Formats: sequence, structure tokens, C-alpha cells
Amino acid sequence: MFRVARTARDVARPEVLLLRRAPGRILTGLWQCVSGSLEADERVALGALRELYEETGFGAGEIEAYYDLDLVNQFHEPSVDGILTAAVFAVRLRLDAQPTLSDEHDESRWAPVDEAHAEVIWPGYRTAIERIRDDLSDPERAAWFELTLEGSRRPLIDSTS
Repeated sequence: MFRVARTARDVARPEVLLLRRAPGRILTGLWQCVSGSLEADERVALGALRELYEETGFGAGEIEAYYDLDLVNQFHEPSVDGILTAAVFAVRLRLDAQPTLSDEHDESRWAPVDEAHAEVIWPGYRTAIERIRDDLSDPERAAWFELTLEGSRRPLIDSTS
């Protein structure tokens, strides 16, 4: 989850929304992005949007763009004694968008990209933030990653025609 604020000199300044895991949950106090699991027969891209809504309340009205980060993380999860795979997506939110947190998190904060990158623990989160910084902050590059809210690849307009 990110937004693009602007400085007084109109320079783009991306910010990432971090969520802190609530007491009583595994990894209490960890600052993170939205994460979750798919429901039966759910498309991956739509599951990511459902999790976003469940954890933050953000829906189509707050989302300016939705992106496939071309990033798939694998990690060991002791609670299931298995290797899990997670596809990673990003949303660019309206500047005035503020989350309504579920009981999974007890705090949120917008952080500049470098601060968010330093704050998150898991390498997969850092890589996702790097993709926001390096690819999604540039509108021409970002267009290649964009999806519709139905989870399909957004068609690019051919500027050579």
C-alpha cells in the first residue's frame, strides 16, 4: 500500500502504509504490509484485494491503481510445517485514504519509502518496497505492472500508432 505525496517543490515522495500486528497474534508488534491466504476457488489477484479490504477497509474508492509486482516469495512457516508461496501485489491509494484496521493490527502509519524499508523485518517486504521505489514511482514503468480491479492485465496504449 503506497501513496505518492508531493513536496512543497512538487517532487514526488512515495510513502508506504505499515501496519503493526496486534497483541495476542503471532509476531506481535511486527510492522508489516497486508498479508493473507486464499479462500477456496479464489483468484490470487482478487484474494489480495479481499485481504486488503478486510485488514484496512480500502476498496475501489480509495484505490488509484493496482499492480502485480512480478514477485513471488517462498518461506518456511513453522505453524503448518511447510513451505508457503505468496504472490505480491501493490495498490496506490488516494492521498487522503486512511485505514480502518481489523483486529489483526493495532496501529498504522505512513512512512517514506526509505524509512519503511528500514522498518520491515522480512526480506520479501523489503523487496516489495524496492519495487514500489524503483518501478511504481515512475508512471511509464508502472503502467507495465498495472492490473484492473478484476485482476486482469491492464492493456497498454500503443503510443507509436
